[in-house]
Amino acid sequence: MKRLVWFRGKDLRVDDHGPLHDAQEAAACVFVLDPYFFAPDRAQRMANRIAFLLESLQELQHTISALGGQLIVVAGRSQEVIPRLARQLGVDEVVAHRWTEPFARTRDQQVASALHVPFRLYEGETLLPPGQIRTGKGSPYAVFTPYSRMFGKVFEPCPPLPAPARIRSIRAPVELKSVPIPTPDELNLTTSPQRLRGGEGAAKERLERFIGDRMQQYDTGRDQMGLSGTSRLSQDLKFGTVSVRSVWHRVLSEVDPHPSREAFLRELIWREFSHSCLWHRPSLLETPFRDAWRDFPWADDDEGWDKWATGQTGFPIVDASARELLATGFVHNRARMVSASFLTKHLRIDFRRGEAHYMTHLTDGDWAQNTAGWQWAAGCGCDAQPYFRVFNPMRQGERFDPEGDYVRKWVPELSKLSNRYIHAPWTAPKDCLDAAGLVLGETYPHPVVDHATARNEYLELARNFLRS
Repeated sequence: MKRLVWFRGKDLRVDDHGPLHDAQEAAACVFVLDPYFFAPDRAQRMANRIAFLLESLQELQHTISALGGQLIVVAGRSQEVIPRLARQLGVDEVVAHRWTEPFARTRDQQVASALHVPFRLYEGETLLPPGQIRTGKGSPYAVFTPYSRMFGKVFEPCPPLPAPARIRSIRAPVELKSVPIPTPDELNLTTSPQRLRGGEGAAKERLERFIGDRMQQYDTGRDQMGLSGTSRLSQDLKFGTVSVRSVWHRVLSEVDPHPSREAFLRELIWREFSHSCLWHRPSLLETPFRDAWRDFPWADDDEGWDKWATGQTGFPIVDASARELLATGFVHNRARMVSASFLTKHLRIDFRRGEAHYMTHLTDGDWAQNTAGWQWAAGCGCDAQPYFRVFNPMRQGERFDPEGDYVRKWVPELSKLSNRYIHAPWTAPKDCLDAAGLVLGETYPHPVVDHATARNEYLELARNFLRS
């Protein structure tokens, strides 16, 4: 059987690739430069992600070539290109990995209706097909803990598929020319200077480094913002430069039972939960999960927004997270929570504005994960923290950046301030500020709000609104 293997940006690998594994004896490997993502004006709005994808695509093309195959790159709308190529190549089937997002599901329906051959979607974006786990009444779970318990009952892990030893390209009745993969410069992408590079090889190195160096301290280290305690695999899972099944298998088979192992696997199940929620509720990309929040009176505060987005709020942890994002295309997960809480509860700015900002700059920007995180922080999502829980940025800093390493790295104007005042510089006496070379309001801003006042005003507003 001749198959068209459609690589689509979330499966940029040859290891554990179901469609490629099944088609390796007669495959036409294709990637479409769809203007939905690759038109310059679109690509420039998600520069870090597109640059990572292009680097991963370049490596994938070289890898497939080394295995004897060819990755054909074609420009155009997927709904038109894939049916046309299927006819020209005379394939018997088109195969690809499923996507969770509503716009992708619509695209796939359009492609399937235009094809003259079957279109088969493989699972692989997640460990289980999104939507598979339901309550006893058949409804989707809205709380993580019971979802996680059911996941543990129904999920049967199996080893990942090996990479093909050889790929045999089909003999096509017509010769198809592959267009060059554009470079980030050709698309005029302005990327973060310290972002991670793409590719299956780099993803494997990150996985090895995590298992070998940081896994044993993950349960406590993952929350410490000044340490390299996280896996840093989020962008690789997003783009499929390593499969989530491969990660699960490696951790489960090579790491002894330990709280760190369980904590990490639990995070992978959280990822499953977020994808499941989006599968069942496609509107989550536009509206809150909790209907009571649909008309919440968010503040129209452009000045506050600009200070938050550029790292000038006067709250060191919040500012550090904003600057880390701009410099690296990544934000430490604990810092994401603190920053999102501050935007939505201290400044009362719509979570969707922060969500969009993160999707613009994050290299690991994933629709399901990003919207789940922002709605959780705002209190309006699936299994969200209660609206009345407002992160205290100073206490979060003292607890999860006790030596001030995270703040000093990303807010260097505070680097000489002592640990005692690093998370609340406005409380430092003048002699300490002078010794640190700080002039509040000049070299570092005064706090944009008073924490206690902002917290109380938000709580009163939210309480009255949700009771009405």
